[in-house]
Amino acid sequence: MTSERPALYEVLDDRFRTGRCANGDNGLEVLYTGCRWAEGPIYLPAWRQVVWSDIPNDRMLRWDEETGAVGVFRRSAGHTNGNTLDRQGRLVTCEQGNRRVTRTEHDGSVTVLADRWQGKRLNSPNDAVVKSDGSVWFSDPDFGITSDYEGRRAESEIGANNVYRIDPDTGDVRLVADCLAAPNGLVFSADERRLFVSDTRAGCIRVFEVRDDGTLSDGTVFAEAAPRRNARFDNLRFDDDGRLWVAAMDDGVHCYDPDGTLIGRLDIPEAVANISWGGAKRNRLFITAETSLYSVVMGVTGTHPTGPGRRPRPARKGGPPVG
Repeated sequence: MTSERPALYEVLDDRFRTGRCANGDNGLEVLYTGCRWAEGPIYLPAWRQVVWSDIPNDRMLRWDEETGAVGVFRRSAGHTNGNTLDRQGRLVTCEQGNRRVTRTEHDGSVTVLADRWQGKRLNSPNDAVVKSDGSVWFSDPDFGITSDYEGRRAESEIGANNVYRIDPDTGDVRLVADCLAAPNGLVFSADERRLFVSDTRAGCIRVFEVRDDGTLSDGTVFAEAAPRRNARFDNLRFDDDGRLWVAAMDDGVHCYDPDGTLIGRLDIPEAVANISWGGAKRNRLFITAETSLYSVVMGVTGTHPTGPGRRPRPARKGGPPVG
């Protein structure tokens, strides 16, 4: 007697079906398992690899799309969490344990972009996004200083969990949002006029209007976590049709219509920490969930981390440098 495989897609609104969101693979592909808590996947198109973080093991791993091989990208990595790419295709990383945001240069060296605000050490940077003007925006909750499991236990010098902006010209760190209990994932809308931020402890996603001077409005609630299966919001990604896909911990991956309606979800066997689009057509969703890296080829296409129509410029052939 064989048991049926659980359905991957759950349709909550017909727009999930008509929008081709439920088209694609019928099941998850397990690319790697063996992490303690996997986070921060980012697809590097120049090398067709995914780099992600294994926070408690203090390492970054990489999976090769051509061969399926998995290796260590960086060990003693500062308990890294979120990763993204800048406009030159360089890796921007949030290091929870080292309490800083860094950039891996094309030669493999590491540049510190931010480790303090007004002379005080950051808490534990979690996720980052790079705007078209080159500014780096990042969340700074206290997750990495509450214990030694995902960082180093310490008291917050700032006394709050905020979102910051790093000026691309001066490197100055500016506070842009201080109204969140625990800011986590963040992503810009396609026109960069709105910034979406998940607030894990508040159980919601807030959206802020981005002013011309780089400051934010007070923000409003875009979506609230559904009171089922311990749903908590982590990172966020858009597809090309403006739907927002959200890592929702024990409730899988959520999909929201642009009007804020939860229209569907992906059922994942582990608590989902982060998601990222990749592959040659950007229709492959990479998912980090507890111990594993998963993928599913979708019927929709995701936006690129450097924005619509923009692609990072590869610096050299070979593979990503190991710092």
